[in-house]
Amino acid sequence: MALDFLRVGLAPDYVDYLDGWDRQRGFHERVLAGTAPDTVLLLEHSPVYTAGKRTEDHERPFDGTPVISVDRGGKLTWHGPGQLVGYPILRLPDPSKVADYVATLEDALIAVLADFGITGERVAGRSGVWVRDGGTDRKIAAIGIRVNHGVTMHGFSLNCSNDLAPYDQIVACGITDAGTTSISAETGRTVTPTDLVARVEEELLRRRDHLVREHPVRIMDTIPPEPGATAAGRSKGTLL
Repeated sequence: MALDFLRVGLAPDYVDYLDGWDRQRGFHERVLAGTAPDTVLLLEHSPVYTAGKRTEDHERPFDGTPVISVDRGGKLTWHGPGQLVGYPILRLPDPSKVADYVATLEDALIAVLADFGITGERVAGRSGVWVRDGGTDRKIAAIGIRVNHGVTMHGFSLNCSNDLAPYDQIVACGITDAGTTSISAETGRTVTPTDLVARVEEELLRRRDHLVREHPVRIMDTIPPEPGATAAGRSKGTLL
């Protein structure tokens, strides 16, 4: 099957989280049934906190801000404008190798960060992509996945130009001794999701043999939203 990249909604067409979740589920059903190609949805969400299955009460927003509970693994995180979110809906080549899938996503994001002079790294025992120079470890990209019947859902978020203040209201990803950052914060210039979405597509495409079973590729036009720790040892649903 083909590998499609679908830009669902980038600024100013932010996607409501529940609308995006419905779209994910629809694609998951079709990919599983073989009636749709493997597809990566790329978008920016309206501001929202989401909680994975392992989120504890003390990690939730200190000010009582509502949180959407979701069916991925992992803990609490934030999505919103300025953050590029990717939802790969893929039939994995080997569904038993979930850790390899996560590592492939991390590799792609690390390659994109290098374009901006940022050294993205993995941290032992922690997931996602981190910036480690200059003191405190800072998370720049998170990964939270679910694999259902061999087909992936949820995915990654890459902090580009988003406000980092929402992270001050939560214990992000359940980690108390590290911070968060963005490409714009690290480089001192504004870098938006629109500025790098094509590079994310390119790096995922380079790794398609590790992501999907078949080869034809199509990149689809942007459409508006519809209304209304190391790689080893990770489980099938992990906030990363």
